[in-house]
Amino acid sequence: MNPSSASRKRTLRIRLFVAGNAPNSVAAIRNLRKVLTAHADITTQLQIIDVLKHPALGLSANVLVTPTLIKLGPPVERRVVGSLSDTEALMTLLGLHPPGHETTPPARTRR
Repeated sequence: MNPSSASRKRTLRIRLFVAGNAPNSVAAIRNLRKVLTAHADITTQLQIIDVLKHPALGLSANVLVTPTLIKLGPPVERRVVGSLSDTEALMTLLGLHPPGHETTPPARTRR
């Protein structure tokens, strides 16, 4: 990869708040990593915060329920709560497309 293509690579900044090894927290981490692995073309800055160890961080981010995923960038900030098992909704929230998905609309044909 040359430097010019690296500078065009999109960066996704996300934070996942979990509660220790609770089943939904473990599932959220697994589901999020699966989606991110399928999108290796995106640079990801992922921070996982355990609110059992760092409750002040959760409170300062207004996280009242775990797991909570916050997409910080690119703007607009978005939040989703739960195990992140709905892959399609998660990709939409993160602004990702399924691998092989056309990102440009199909050409219109005249009739």
